[in-house]
Amino acid sequence: MPKEKVKMTVNGREIEALVEPRTLLIHFLREELNLTGAHIGCDTTHCGACTVDLDSKSVKSCTMFALQAEGASLTTIEGMAYADGSLSALQEGFRMEHGLQCGFCTPGMIMRAHRLLKENPNPSDEEIRFGISGNLCRCTGYQNIVKAIQYAAAKLSGPPRKEAAQ
Repeated sequence: MPKEKVKMTVNGREIEALVEPRTLLIHFLREELNLTGAHIGCDTTHCGACTVDLDSKSVKSCTMFALQAEGASLTTIEGMAYADGSLSALQEGFRMEHGLQCGFCTPGMIMRAHRLLKENPNPSDEEIRFGISGNLCRCTGYQNIVKAIQYAAAKLSGPPRKEAAQ
């Protein structure tokens, strides 16, 4: 099958490669760029383990062709840590608040939470739960994931809003 040229910026680095038109973005990232943080979970956009940030949007890379990312700016979990290697506020939050167990969903969950906090820097519990609802975790029960995102929100912008009394 003939290959086509694709150019994009991945984690701040300009990438140019030849890909088969049928190559999914997740396979391009994992197999061609050796960025294996995003996981292949379901291949149907249901689980969110493959979530990356593409042009300021959360994208499930298992159902997008690499060629569709032409000219895009893409951030993967590998691009979340600071240049000195220290953890981002979200990565630190997941560690400190025990927001992971097996870790399979964690890269996609962090990438979705990253976009959520960019769109809403001080989300309520309900807004966090809704914001990550497209990403599945089979281990944690989500409570500690919510706490991890609250931790990052507080570290980045101040304390989270109080929930309404019920």
